[in-house]
Parts: sequence; structure tokens; C-alpha cells
Amino acid sequence: MELSVVMPCLNEAETVETCVRKTIGFFEDSGIDGEVVIADNGSTDGSQQLARDAGARVVPVIDKGYGNALMGGIRAARGRYVAMGDADDSYDFATLGPFLDELRDGADLVMGNRFKGGIAEGAMPPLHRYLGNPVLSFVGRLFFGSKIGDFHCGLRAFDKDAILRLGLQTGGMEFASEMVVKATLQGYDIREVPTTLSQDGRTRAPHLNTWRDGWRHLRFLMLYSPRWLFLIPGLVFMTLGLVAGIALSTGPVTVGEIAFDVDTLVGASAALVIGFQAVLFALLTKVYAMQEGFLPHDRRVQKVIDWWSLERGLLLGGLLAVAGLAGLVASLLHWRVNSFGELDPRHSLRIVVPAATALVMSFQAIFASLFVSILGIRRRQHPPLTDPAEEAAGVVDAAALKVARDEAEEAEKAAEGDVQADDAATADEREKVAAGKAGATAPEDGGEDGR
Repeated sequence: MELSVVMPCLNEAETVETCVRKTIGFFEDSGIDGEVVIADNGSTDGSQQLARDAGARVVPVIDKGYGNALMGGIRAARGRYVAMGDADDSYDFATLGPFLDELRDGADLVMGNRFKGGIAEGAMPPLHRYLGNPVLSFVGRLFFGSKIGDFHCGLRAFDKDAILRLGLQTGGMEFASEMVVKATLQGYDIREVPTTLSQDGRTRAPHLNTWRDGWRHLRFLMLYSPRWLFLIPGLVFMTLGLVAGIALSTGPVTVGEIAFDVDTLVGASAALVIGFQAVLFALLTKVYAMQEGFLPHDRRVQKVIDWWSLERGLLLGGLLAVAGLAGLVASLLHWRVNSFGELDPRHSLRIVVPAATALVMSFQAIFASLFVSILGIRRRQHPPLTDPAEEAAGVVDAAALKVARDEAEEAEKAAEGDVQADDAATADEREKVAAGKAGATAPEDGGEDGR
């Protein structure tokens, strides 16, 4: 079978029959060997029977959620290619021809683009049309280098085996983003086809929740991009904190009529620590994601991991700790000079804050190095250990087997020689018998001649 059209369904009695009949009509008109799979997510309005009567195959999916329903239908699909779309009659399944043409041409994933194909009046809320979808699609393109203009179009088609290899996990509306993100990270051939979005045929409210599902999409995009979630913000915080800390460590800094002093120094220290922690989180997240297969292998990250050994991390943490302890000793000496009395914070904090910052960062570096080493243990695969006694027993068994084979071969050769000797003796006896008969016949012949 070439094409399976999968539709998630949850109480779509008003429109599911129409969608199924349109799709089957498209199959017949185009001469396509296809099927319609309704992934039912627990409908209670009779949608299942309506779909069956229209010619669809209904697959029940117990786990609730848009993504769960679709994955259940995709796994149950029998076609080489799968197209997915909502069962609310907002998409015209008779326009799947261009999607199928792109798949036949070698595409792995073909996305619909509603902004290029057209959005009917009232088909999409203004908040989704002008803010939600454009912003989330822009974030997806920025974070992952994708060229897709409409990340969340519900009408799309793909090679079934290629999509199953992605190991899609999300069960909600963010499933739409996960498919595009993982396909992009794996270097799949992704193409777009203009698609028209019509007003759906339902009288009830849609299942989509604007803020909840919008946040789930954004959260997924951020979690799958440690660079934008941790690394870039961390580097910004570290840079600001380091520059401000160095400038304020020697004295107040005045910009125009604004004076920055030790209070700003404390804030700069916090920014430096937070930024350093975020950068470490970016590295740890990337290592773990690569280890578990959530993100593809990154050679640049691998080079950092190979360089950042446990020993180097401990050395860096040790140097920071020494610097911090030296600062604390200097602060004690400064306190002693003042007879251990009250100190001027504008002077004492310029020693204590950098020292405390160095101590905090030293422990961050040490703990991060230990954790990276733990992840490294999981990444390495050591050869299995062998027991010397078992290995020696194996050698003895092999030698005994070889001796037994040699003895068997010699026995076979000896048996063959005996058979040949018996055959030769039998042949000699036959020759003797034949000669005796010939001798007995010869005198009789002679007597007849004399008479």
C-alpha cells in the first residue's frame, strides 16, 4: 500500500464522515492504493461507527493526547507513506496530490504552509494567526536552523519508516513541533507545500488551548536547544558580570551622573556565578542528550568533552579555590589592620566579594567535572572480561576435539582399506573358480577330438 491518511479523532461525529469520504474519493480519482486510519482517542459520540461506515479503519488509542493519538495511528498504518490531518474538515484531503509527489521525489517530510496557501476568514483566531504561530515558527527557525515557515500546520505527509526512526515521544500538541525539530536535527529532506485552511465544520469549541498548548510548544523548543536555553544567556551573564566586576574591584565607576559601587559589585558577582552555572548546564545537557540519542552527535561538543578531563576540571577548580582562599586571607589581614573592628563596606567588600565568587565557581567547576566523568563512564563500552580457568578449559576442549577428529579420520581410512582388501580377495577367488572351470572343460574337448 502506498498511502495511509491518519486522522486523530476525539468526538468528531459532525465532520469525520465527511473527511473520510473526501479522502477515499481522492484515492479513487487519483488511482492511489490507500487507506484512511482513524486514530480514535476515546470518542463517546459515535465517531467510530460513522468512520467505519464511510470506509475508514478505526484504531483505538488509549493514551490521551494529540501526539499519542497520531503515533498510534502512524504505527498502525499500512502504507509506505503517511499523511496526517485533523478530522474537523478544516483541511481538504483531496489536495494531497502535491504532498505525495514530493514524497515520491525523495522527500522525507512534506509540510503544509497555511500562510502561503491561504487562511479563510474565521479559520484561525487572530492571536494564533498574527502572534502565536509566526513567533513559534520564528523561534524554531532561529533555534534549529530550519527553513519551515509554518511549524504547526496540521496537514503534513512523510515517509513512515523515516518518522518512526526519530523516536517521537511527546503526547500533546507539541508533537507537531517535535516532528519538525527532530527531522531537522537528523538532516532529513523537508519540503513545504502551500495549503489552504478552511473554517472547521464543528459547532463545539476546539481541543486546542491557546496559552497552555502555546507554552508547551515553546517549552519543547527551548528544552531541545541547550544553546539558546543555557549557553547564550550564560555567556551574556558571564560577560556582563566579569566586565562589571573587574571595573568595580578597584573603585566606584561613574557614568554620567550615575555612580556604581559595591552594591553593583555584588550584583556583578551574582551574574558571573549564574552565567557560569548556565554554561555548565549547557554542556551537561548536550552531553546527556547526545548520550541518550535526543540530539545528534556534535563534534564541537565532543572536542570540549575530550579536552575537559576530570583532572583538568579539578585543576581549574583548585586554582579558583586557591584564589578565593587568598582573597579571604587578604580580607582577614585587612580586618586585622583595623583591629578587628568595624570596617568600611566600600573597601572590605571589594576583597570579600571576588574571593567568595572564586570559591563558589571553584566548586561549580569541580562538581561539573565529576558529573561529566560519570556521563563518560556510560558512554564507554569496555570489552567483556574472560576467566583464565574458562579460557584454559576451552583450549583443552578444542585440543581434545581435534584429536578425536583425527582418530575418526584414521579409523575411516583404515575401514576403507579393509573394504578394498576384501574386495581384492573376493576378486581373486572368483578368478580361481573361473580358471578351475576352464581347466575341467578342456580335457573333455580333447577326448572328443581323439574319438
